[in-house]
Amino acid sequence: MQHIFNLRAATANDAKTIRALVIEGRINFVGLDWNRFVVAESEAGEVVGCGQLKPHRDGSVELASIVVTPKWRSRGVARAIIEHLITAHDGALYLLCQSSLGSMYEKFGFETLDPQEMPKFFRRVSKLAGLTDVLRQRGETLLVMRRF
Repeated sequence: MQHIFNLRAATANDAKTIRALVIEGRINFVGLDWNRFVVAESEAGEVVGCGQLKPHRDGSVELASIVVTPKWRSRGVARAIIEHLITAHDGALYLLCQSSLGSMYEKFGFETLDPQEMPKFFRRVSKLAGLTDVLRQRGETLLVMRRF
């Protein structure tokens, strides 16, 4: 059975759903703005995934908040969202991810950066992540990646 979904720009009505998806996905929910999001919607009208292009004060733009509901994972939803957002942005695109996800993002042309290559925002976040035990307890580190 094929599961069909469509991508569309988020609306104000999606704001609560986006926040719930991001929290459920255990990713950063600070500063969510539905205006920056694209959502994946099932034929039944259920939002099953989301992602955003998040601008930062230093001028960098982050591919962020990529999350798909558990029952829709492994069906191409995240891939479609990522490809859509990459196409929508002209220029360098950055992301933060757990080290175990690095190889997935490499398939989209992202490369891991050394601290001296990072824009100011990502350098600061990377340093802060190094101070927490959350990732280390999971055997993870934080990667900062870039795609041109």
